[in-house]
Amino acid sequence: MLMLLMVPAIAQNTQPAATPPKHPQSPEQKEFFRLVAQANVKFIYPKGFREIKAPDDEDFSFDYGLELPGRDFEIWFQVKSEKENWTSYLTGKNQNTQLANPDSVYIGLAEAQASAFTGDGKFFKRDIPADVLARYHADAGKSYLLTLLDLPQTKHYKYALLIILQKNHTGTILAVCFANVKGPEFFKNIDKASHCLRFKP
Repeated sequence: MLMLLMVPAIAQNTQPAATPPKHPQSPEQKEFFRLVAQANVKFIYPKGFREIKAPDDEDFSFDYGLELPGRDFEIWFQVKSEKENWTSYLTGKNQNTQLANPDSVYIGLAEAQASAFTGDGKFFKRDIPADVLARYHADAGKSYLLTLLDLPQTKHYKYALLIILQKNHTGTILAVCFANVKGPEFFKNIDKASHCLRFKP
């Protein structure tokens, strides 16, 4: 039953969220907005959330973080544009150079990240259904339910849901939602932020 909640939780419609204040803007938010624009992604600041500093080091590299104060719940985001990689791929293809198709790289990215969080590569993964992908203007996507290593970098959270969305020739959105209990409240909190990032049509 828990697994049936995973995908619907990120897809339900929610009330429109308040947009973030334009001033002051943190350096992290400013850089995140730049990355979001490069990847042709729209970001709407979710109501009730507060900015936190997401890790950006050799183990975990994320662009932006949010938390629900007092709820033991936070989300880390990573947004990547494919445009330069796609141009390089087409150039290499014309020159008979073997390069990975940028549209397929998202799977390796997600599974490497999931393995780093779990330490053993054991996780439950699902394809995100086509109707859900359509709501995010994405072409492909997967979700991974993780039991986390006990690490200071992840603030000793116990569980996470990793979601990755990919739009062909455009970019990827990766979001990791953390909690200490993987019950209905976890998925309700995910739903509160489910509208905050999506590709532009």
